[in-house]
Amino acid sequence: MPPNGLRVQGRDRAWLLLLLAPTLLGLLLGALGSVVATAGLSLLHWDLLTPPGWAGLQNYADLAVDRGFLKALGNTLAFSALYVPLTVAISLGVALLLNRRVTWVGLFRALYFLPVITSPTAVGLIWSWIFAQDQGLLNGIVTALGGDPVRWLGPRMVLVSVVIVNVWGAIGEGMIVFLAGLQAVPRDYYEAARIDGARPRHQLLFITLPLMVPSLFFQTVLSTIHAFQAFDYIYILTRTGTGGSTLPTVVYSIYRTGFGFFRMGDAAAQSLTLAAMILVLTLGYFRLQKRWGVPA
Repeated sequence: MPPNGLRVQGRDRAWLLLLLAPTLLGLLLGALGSVVATAGLSLLHWDLLTPPGWAGLQNYADLAVDRGFLKALGNTLAFSALYVPLTVAISLGVALLLNRRVTWVGLFRALYFLPVITSPTAVGLIWSWIFAQDQGLLNGIVTALGGDPVRWLGPRMVLVSVVIVNVWGAIGEGMIVFLAGLQAVPRDYYEAARIDGARPRHQLLFITLPLMVPSLFFQTVLSTIHAFQAFDYIYILTRTGTGGSTLPTVVYSIYRTGFGFFRMGDAAAQSLTLAAMILVLTLGYFRLQKRWGVPA
């Protein structure tokens, strides 16, 4: 065996390439091909009906003065500022609770993970009923306690309501990531700390959290990407009768620009701008990771 591992040779290499060909072809056409096609489309004026015309960088320049896109970008940043820390913190808290040896812990883990595998459409419709102003569950509780009905999906409360739903739907995924990190921590560290008289909070601060930094970085990157790509719950909860949204985000703006107004070039330019923002943020996270000395 070579020092760097196994090497496929001869006929085995041909079989390996043959078996990997469908996957490699799918990645090439589906991932790289779609990026190239989107980049090309962002340089055109095209409404799906008439022949495309050359636009150059005009579609990108228009984004700087597009009030709809700038509003959607602001909403996305505000949503991300709430969603990312809440998702990471609550997921970590749930993982810490479910990492204990308690009765029915497997059932509780499955229940917390259930929103991840549930249809976003079904979940969104249920939350629409919960947030409904007239006969919604929340306002039923509020009025029963003597309060006035609240417009949970109105302009003043829509950001908080949408963040609650999206965080609720993401806790299960973060819980799995943090559980994996917690279970990789050697139990000997805790036993030694207990012998030295360390209390549970000291064990959390000086053992658990430092050893969980790689998982925290990973989940933060993942949550940031999800925040900038949020669409399902936002579409179902905030859409209006005219096709707009009470909380338009960048992805919602891309959807409406492309499939509502048929400005495919503008939608493609917005898509690549969003992708560039996510890439910059991800690279920033990895730069911080290297500065803190966190293993990749």
